[in-house]
Amino acid sequence: MTKLTVRPLNTGYVTTIPKQYLFHHSVAKYYPEVSDERIEMPCFTFLIEGGEKLILVDTGMSWSERASEYHHPQSRQPEGMAIYEQLERIGYSTDDVDIIIFTHLHWDHCYYAEKFTNAKCYVHEIEYVTAFNPIPLYYKSYEHPKLGIGRQFENLDFIKVTGEVEIAEGVRVFETPGHSPGHMSVEVDTKKGKYICVGDSVFVRDNLKPVPEMHYNITPPGRFYDIIKTWKSIELQKDRMKDESFILCCHDADLEAVVKKTPVLG
Repeated sequence: MTKLTVRPLNTGYVTTIPKQYLFHHSVAKYYPEVSDERIEMPCFTFLIEGGEKLILVDTGMSWSERASEYHHPQSRQPEGMAIYEQLERIGYSTDDVDIIIFTHLHWDHCYYAEKFTNAKCYVHEIEYVTAFNPIPLYYKSYEHPKLGIGRQFENLDFIKVTGEVEIAEGVRVFETPGHSPGHMSVEVDTKKGKYICVGDSVFVRDNLKPVPEMHYNITPPGRFYDIIKTWKSIELQKDRMKDESFILCCHDADLEAVVKKTPVLG
């Protein structure tokens, strides 16, 4: 029986307009309660404990000034919430992390990565290529040098993967493109079942819901690079999940309440 557990760690708050970003315009009338005002969302990373290797899924977002000026206005990282501070709070240092799995390389998933000097870093090979040569539309997402700020992952020595790959016993990655070209999710075997750290392939659990009136078997998000791949990736994860509670979204506000009661899952 696996001894693995998953510990969500919130690294700050990014802002967005849910009606534009989290929900496709075609489903707006079926979600009348969804706000068209800017709100805060958490930015979770996930620490996988209990195995021979200490594994981190993503490293989270930046400090407040960088996040707000270059990315989402009024985004913030309160004192003590950077990933290295979160690890210190629970008794780890960045040197203790053996493996980092990046779901993708957008700015709010890879900050402070240079501090993890002992970790092997995994990313999908397509995401790697895209991140170093994005179209101008995605310069901010990947922090292209033309912005004058430099990429957080510039000097990392990545292990590039494709397909479904076991990274460590009980921990595997599989492809979930659509939000970004090389997005991948991380499946973790625990005693309670298989948790899936979905990155941004599913923004909120509402994206898993069908919209019968539209003949939709999911609720598509409003932010994507390829809606067909996004759709298929959400379908895939619905098929793999035990139930919705085993889907761990990076920006899920409901997860904050869960973590207060149950800081370690599995």
